Amino acid sequence: MPLKQYLLRRLIEIAISFFIIMTLLFFLFHLAPGDPVSRMVDPNMSAEDEARLISELGLDQPLGHQYILFVGNFFKGNFGVSFHYGQPVAGIIADRLPNTILLFTTAVIISALTGVWLGKIVAWRKGSSTDTLITIVALVCHTLFLPWIALLIIWLLGYHLAWFPITGMISPEIWIDGRASFLIKSLDILHHMALPLLTLFLIHFGSYLLIMRSSMLDTLSEDYIYTARAKGLPETMIRDRHAAPNAALPVITSVGLSLAFSINGGALTEKVFSWPGIGRELVNAVSNSDYPLALACFLLIAGVVLAANLVVDLLYAFLDPRIRY
Repeated sequence: MPLKQYLLRRLIEIAISFFIIMTLLFFLFHLAPGDPVSRMVDPNMSAEDEARLISELGLDQPLGHQYILFVGNFFKGNFGVSFHYGQPVAGIIADRLPNTILLFTTAVIISALTGVWLGKIVAWRKGSSTDTLITIVALVCHTLFLPWIALLIIWLLGYHLAWFPITGMISPEIWIDGRASFLIKSLDILHHMALPLLTLFLIHFGSYLLIMRSSMLDTLSEDYIYTARAKGLPETMIRDRHAAPNAALPVITSVGLSLAFSINGGALTEKVFSWPGIGRELVNAVSNSDYPLALACFLLIAGVVLAANLVVDLLYAFLDPRIRY
């Protein structure tokens, strides 16, 4: 199938899938238990004022009419106003999204590079003490319970040793100071990133290492590897230039999807470390029945995941000449 035809077909499939997801999410949120107005109103508010608030939010309209308005506004780029903040949803997402991308993209890239590098080494030394030790460490990290390891890191490095800030993203006193340079502010963000970054690294790098190790072992049994050895090529060249690039293909899929899912910010991580990102806002929106904000966050995640799947498929064909669509 020609690439253009394949791309067009996939784009149509993505559009249909996204519309179905959007429809399901809208009705699931509005049919779920919980009333946003009851969380917003003052207990002393009169029934007339409460009815006026419900009317202003458009919650007195039939559900079908609300859905039509939602779809129309969505495709105009209007995601509504947050019930909780009273601000446009687009502005809230634009403010929080860069924080999530900064933290989680950095964590995924560092974890993937470390996992791929160690994975190819332990696969090459299969059965050695190095292979056994690193594989056990990877398995332990892969099965860690995120809240537990996050709280342990906070207690040890943030509270007991006091090396890093426990919560937040910045130190207000530095950012308020007009004399603070860009470098000082950047280092302040990195200082606050250290603990959540370490937590995410420990959680993710083990899975990348195990995937790379397994794929590398399969690749090393291929005929072209035996041919390369028969030609007398150096072992490091066989490992790094012939085996590793092909073995890394499954890791690329995992990294692509991890980057996509990282948009939700890992709600638990952002909650534990009070990192001001999309994940924390998503949890707050669901807790407060803030339909516009919750819907926008979930649709952002869905859109990025669908796009990431397409990019990974195209990247596969680019990296492996044997794959054609």
